[in-house]
Amino acid sequence: MSKRDYYEVLGVTKTATTVEIKKAYRKAAVEHHPDKNPDDPEAEERFKEAGEAYEILSDEEKRAAYDRFGHAAFSGGAGPRTHDPFDIFREVFGGGGGGGIFEGLFGGGGRRGGDNRGADLRYDLQITLEEAATGTEKELELEKAAICKACDGTGSTAESGQTTCPTCGGHGQVISSRGFFQVQQTCPECRGSGQIIKDPCKVCGGDGRVEELSRIKLKIPAGIAHGSRIRSTGNGEAGRRGGGAGDLYVVVHVKEHDVFERDENDLFCEVPIAFATAALGGELEVPTLEGRSSIKIPPGTQDGTVFRLRDRGVQFLNSQRKGDLMVQVQVEVPTRLNKEQREKLQDFASSIGEKNSPLHESFFEKAKRFFK
Repeated sequence: MSKRDYYEVLGVTKTATTVEIKKAYRKAAVEHHPDKNPDDPEAEERFKEAGEAYEILSDEEKRAAYDRFGHAAFSGGAGPRTHDPFDIFREVFGGGGGGGIFEGLFGGGGRRGGDNRGADLRYDLQITLEEAATGTEKELELEKAAICKACDGTGSTAESGQTTCPTCGGHGQVISSRGFFQVQQTCPECRGSGQIIKDPCKVCGGDGRVEELSRIKLKIPAGIAHGSRIRSTGNGEAGRRGGGAGDLYVVVHVKEHDVFERDENDLFCEVPIAFATAALGGELEVPTLEGRSSIKIPPGTQDGTVFRLRDRGVQFLNSQRKGDLMVQVQVEVPTRLNKEQREKLQDFASSIGEKNSPLHESFFEKAKRFFK
């Protein structure tokens, strides 16, 4: 798939000033930040795309090369993006390694760069329609990398614990030159931590983490839809040697119900009704998520008639409103008749004739016009 034009990504013209480019990036970064869009799997790609566009267009030399050669200017080597998109975000907004701009914008701690940050995890959770409609709390069990208690996550048994990495000087990054570009990469010696472990912990082997069974309580909001994704901050894998924890993304799967079908916030069900009740009218008991309810059946109700029960559907997400319940009646036709019942039904059919059968009459009126 071809890359989009960087100017198009930020929504600016080729004559845009550095100030205008920075302003456009700030707007795009906030709009597409993954922490702000937990239910949009494509948001992070758009966020990275905006960071890449800003990094090129905010640098005079890189912008000049891009204006002249387009994306071909960066087709060799490691490509145009030399910084983590979250690092770019922090630089532009002035946020630190955690908190700061992230807490102000999204109510959570920021991501930490480098290989020390723990991996994000996915958990597929199945719930019932009733749980999805009213909300619930679940306890999840999963095996994941957790902080090693033997070394308290440092990876070392020695008190001094760690020494500064001689390769990167403790920065966790090394810089190499490629033409007139400088490429910043994770240090291969310390893997981004900036520290070398002395006397590695025998339990975790110096990693600072061990695999263990974790239990996490998760609130499921009322009205959640099938396929929705819930982000549980900091409940992913623990980071290496004190690095920040990743996040846990829970994908919700709502089981099919035996009685109800869901259409957004409305529910639909089919309920059988006796032939006599449909003809004479009466009351019909129907199921709802809260229990049983009754509806009035007017005389002459036809098969397939739909009755709407207001506010008996699924609650809207983050709202007290509810959808409706649609009840479609299915008129039951007797399949076993004794001699007396058959005779009475034949007498009944003869007595009403075709004039009292609106559907029958309407169909044959149309058929007559068709065959003329």
